[in-house]
Amino acid sequence: MDVSLPAHLVAGLVLAALPHLGQNGLDAPTASEVIVATGASRTSAYKARDQISKALPGILRSPGRPRSEAPDVVTEHSAIHIRVREFLFDHPGCVSGSSLRRTYSESYQLFVLDLAAENLDIDIPTLSTIVGVPLATLKDWQRGGRPQVEPPATLAVESTGPAVAQVEAVLAAWTPWAAKKKGFVAFCTHVQRHLRIAISRHCISDILEAHGVRIPKRRGRDCDAAAMRGRTETFFSGAQWVGDGMELCVDVDGVTYCCNLELDVDMYSGALVGASIRPTEDQQGVVEALQDGIATTGAPPLALLLDNKPSNHCPEVEAALDDTIKLRARPYQPTDKAHVEGVFGLFSQEAPDLVVCTEPSLLAAQVAALVFTTWARAVNHRPRADRKNQSRVGMYANARPTPEEVQRARTRLAERLALQERARQTRKRKEDPVARAALDAAFERLGLPDPDNTLRRAIACWPLDAILAGIAVFEGKAKRGTLPDGVDGGYLRGIVVNLSTEAESMAIADALLTERLRAQDIALNGLERARGWLEERGDDPTWLVKSFTSRAVKASRRLDRMYWLRAAADVVLDAADERKTLLRLAARHISSSHSLSSKDRNAAIRFLFAKAVVVA
Repeated sequence: MDVSLPAHLVAGLVLAALPHLGQNGLDAPTASEVIVATGASRTSAYKARDQISKALPGILRSPGRPRSEAPDVVTEHSAIHIRVREFLFDHPGCVSGSSLRRTYSESYQLFVLDLAAENLDIDIPTLSTIVGVPLATLKDWQRGGRPQVEPPATLAVESTGPAVAQVEAVLAAWTPWAAKKKGFVAFCTHVQRHLRIAISRHCISDILEAHGVRIPKRRGRDCDAAAMRGRTETFFSGAQWVGDGMELCVDVDGVTYCCNLELDVDMYSGALVGASIRPTEDQQGVVEALQDGIATTGAPPLALLLDNKPSNHCPEVEAALDDTIKLRARPYQPTDKAHVEGVFGLFSQEAPDLVVCTEPSLLAAQVAALVFTTWARAVNHRPRADRKNQSRVGMYANARPTPEEVQRARTRLAERLALQERARQTRKRKEDPVARAALDAAFERLGLPDPDNTLRRAIACWPLDAILAGIAVFEGKAKRGTLPDGVDGGYLRGIVVNLSTEAESMAIADALLTERLRAQDIALNGLERARGWLEERGDDPTWLVKSFTSRAVKASRRLDRMYWLRAAADVVLDAADERKTLLRLAARHISSSHSLSSKDRNAAIRFLFAKAVVVA
């Protein structure tokens, strides 16, 4: 009897037989040839194949009387009851107390929270009954809070300072703790909560530091070489000059005229090398002071330090400097120019009042120039007690730096220029309009206080993708109620810093994976073969994304996990119309797997989205 079957059913039947044909050495067509020959759609054919493969084992049973099965007594939530029972058997003491008041360990609390995340279809009251935790306590756990338990009245609680026994207990506990490298903050929590020693974290740090078992790292930036008095890094005469301007006022016939004195001072010897007096402070004054210094000393300096006025950093000044390195003084830091500022102060104290009886304003500048030049020459030749009675001129003229000293000075000055450039780039990133707009909107939406924009400027200097991901993590925790109590924008900054560090590590591993694939690493050939085998089984994007992400979460090696995540991202990129759907599917698949830690799951999702959706 001729019975016509649907094309997709015929295709599914042949596809189900393909593996058996190959195992028995028979010629077998490819899956694409079967689909083309039958005229069926690929999706319908693969669905039919899966249904036929599931139904085949039940068509024929083995010979003999069927084995009698034990009656099924499994209730609706018996699987969860069994897991709770096994956990309690494996962790004796994790639940203690009586029916009136029980105490739960942190491991049991985390276990219950994992159960709640895995079984979202079970309502909270039912889950509370299953795990034996009061409903109010369970809701408090899910909000991220902790029940307030009063500590027992002991000497550890009542004491106001560390006793000898407490100090010994802290030192004895630190030795094994440091060997396990669990961290100082966690150690303080261990001392205060588990050992019941009521001393502050600062006191614990002082105890460990006083006995030499832990020396904390001191925070703070390295001092700028020219920013602190008495600690300026100098090399030799002529290595570095400092230039700055000062307003000079001359009384001419009862009328005060002001002009600008531009002065260059040698940092090592303190010699006044060049000066220029002009009606106003401009780039011409900077150039004239530099040329006057070169004429006085016979050679230009290796570097010239100027403040951040626009007239000091124009093309005319750049052309006049030629090979001389131009350094910038830090904003609002007058100590960077202490040498020239000291000269200005000394001149103000010793110079006479500049009063002349004539009218032209040009004459005022000329008189000021003559007076200052005379004074500067006198100062340059005056012996200095703090320099073994050597004058500034003598120190400058007798300087004979070796080539090694010149090269060392040039290298250090170039390094300082690079540091200043990095600092300038950091300030520029802090004003990135895209990052600032995203942070402003997030701070307003989340109600985070930052009246002086300090936190937003600190966060804006990190990469944009880390900022966006950090905002998403913070907002997600806020919606789920898992944020710690009393957090502010500083918590968001910590998230952004951690995500940026993690992204850098992932980028390095991704680059390593790319290089190893390019070099046809033998260790990765198995992954390539497995991917090819999966792609031959079917080209349905949904099935491929599920398959690749499943292998990613089960991978025991980080490199393998990143390979499968990249494969899933390639599928998402090819399916442009289904990109959002496939990304949500992959994210749900990764989030529902508990073979990875929560941190690794979140990192995998971020890596996948970074590969599939590029942030400009």
